[in-house]
Amino acid sequence: MRKALRWLLTLTMLIGTVSAASAATAAETDVTAGTDIEERLLSVPGMSLVEEKPYPGYRFFVLEYTQPVDHRRPSKGTFQQRITVLHKDVARPTVFFTGGYHVSTTPRRSEPAQIVDGNQVSMEYRFFTPSRPDPADWSTLDIWQAASDQHRIHRALKEIYSKNWISTGGSKGGMTATYYERFYPRDMDGVVAYVAPNDVVDKEDSAYDRFFRKVGTEECRTRLNGVQREALVRREALSEKYEALAAGNGYTFDTVGSLDKAYEAVVLDYVWGFWQYGSVADCAQIPADAGNATDDEIWTSVDTISGFSFYTDQGLSPYTPYYYQAGTQLGAPTIRFPHIEKKYVRYGYQPPRDFVPRSIPMTFDPRAMRDVDTWVRHNARQMLFVYGENDPWGAEPFRLGKGARDSYVMTAPGMNHGANVAGLPDGERALATARILDWAGVAPDAVKDDPAGAKPLAKFDRRLDVRDIEREPALHR
Repeated sequence: MRKALRWLLTLTMLIGTVSAASAATAAETDVTAGTDIEERLLSVPGMSLVEEKPYPGYRFFVLEYTQPVDHRRPSKGTFQQRITVLHKDVARPTVFFTGGYHVSTTPRRSEPAQIVDGNQVSMEYRFFTPSRPDPADWSTLDIWQAASDQHRIHRALKEIYSKNWISTGGSKGGMTATYYERFYPRDMDGVVAYVAPNDVVDKEDSAYDRFFRKVGTEECRTRLNGVQREALVRREALSEKYEALAAGNGYTFDTVGSLDKAYEAVVLDYVWGFWQYGSVADCAQIPADAGNATDDEIWTSVDTISGFSFYTDQGLSPYTPYYYQAGTQLGAPTIRFPHIEKKYVRYGYQPPRDFVPRSIPMTFDPRAMRDVDTWVRHNARQMLFVYGENDPWGAEPFRLGKGARDSYVMTAPGMNHGANVAGLPDGERALATARILDWAGVAPDAVKDDPAGAKPLAKFDRRLDVRDIEREPALHR
């Protein structure tokens, strides 16, 4: 659960680029027309420049934007929220991206931005440093406040980027794009939400247990379950290695409570973590006979997938905002371990409360996710949800009801938490691409006549469209 996410990507499922020559021509057109995009961006009240980084055919800006700490009570103060702008041309559509965590300050492009050959505005989620109010009033970290951050940014930049806008994000970013649409449905012209979990009833998690009984192959599941169990059977010996690792790196365990609790959390994340970013082909790297594997082989396999450094204070600290939200609104999965005898499991899947310092108060609101789920079922307009067949987070997906219009839920066969439009079956891939192009207002006439021929308007760029995958915990989105 928490560890799987662990290598979460900035979840920038990023792809594509235009040729440097054609992109440069488009970017230069803006300037030669008498528009200096930097001046226009900095003319926005509350906008300031951190730095500009060069990229062929684009201009890439790292900016800070002044936001109210509390959108309901602006007099409570402000904070600086970090955003980036990958600028191509004000005549092109704009994609509004967030991963739901920190924002990358390296030029990157999301898949929808490649598809529509447009600009991209990326937002750092509130409370992820440096976009954290000081002092931090944690009660203002909720999905409505974050959606209101996006609304203000869109309103501030819409006069510059006046063409169609599409919001997107992966994992927690996909959730964020969905919540933004729920609270501000008139802002965007379309939504592309990747691998977005939808934990409607936090205490009902049987869908995850059913997922783990069927995912992949029986041989692969047996290998993974064997290593996970063996790591708990050998808890004493492997905990000594953990103690040495902690001593050598200055790791502490005040938040989770003890090294033993952290050890079990890492081990219980192992199977989830494998499927979140692994595949059946990767099973060859898992010890086939866990009972006869060495301690080093068991340790290395668990550490590679789950990461023994994560549940330390040092590993948890950057993700406090995520765990706070999981424990107050988003919910968090709890799964069973039928292949492990109860005597070996001391704590089970620990709740988000265990990963947030006790000095920060938390109260769970069960209404938040039910509200969003109901809204999506009955009111979704021009929304696309993309899931991976082998991704644990897809066990509880968003679903569409009779009230939805021009909206879709699609699943990429064999893909994991990195699922994208490019991984969909041919027919669905073409349909999804055609709808994104149409929502962005740039669908060629040929595509309008026959969606089967829909393709991204920009070519792949191996630097701009690289997937930044950052190791994060499974409970992470």
